[in-house]
Amino acid sequence: MTDSRTPAVDQLTVVADDLSGAPIRALLAAHHAEMADTSPAESMHALDLTALRDPAITVWSAWVGADLAGCGALKELDPEHGEIKSMRTAPEFTGRGVAAAVLAHLVAVARERGYRRLSLETGAEDFFAPARRLYLRHGFTECGPFGSYSPDPLSRFFTLALDPA
Repeated sequence: MTDSRTPAVDQLTVVADDLSGAPIRALLAAHHAEMADTSPAESMHALDLTALRDPAITVWSAWVGADLAGCGALKELDPEHGEIKSMRTAPEFTGRGVAAAVLAHLVAVARERGYRRLSLETGAEDFFAPARRLYLRHGFTECGPFGSYSPDPLSRFFTLALDPA
């Protein structure tokens, strides 16, 4: 018998998103609000909808049928370095492989773009432990601050060296 709570990851469709739909706007607003509630302002690096519309950022949404399962974004820091932003799984899809599938998509796109390095920032608190485990499981290693980040005891930084596609 199949667990009806677990969608097959092969049923997940990941598409570039223009941020105009209500589901993605609601998911990202909830993400931003939770990050603001979890981290002090000086350590909160989640982007709001306006910031996610920066031309250097591409947002993807992940769908199981008509249901939004999650999202992630890729920001170009320079022609060889990208940053993962706004990784989020919809609450009803947590623990079902959505984050891993979105992360795999972002890594594949980064390779296609010719990035040699992909980095990210996440929190150091216990709340962020599942995210840190996800990134470590997928080959990311801890590093120091990159881009415009400064050292922060509430932030952890990760990077992944990429071979071009």
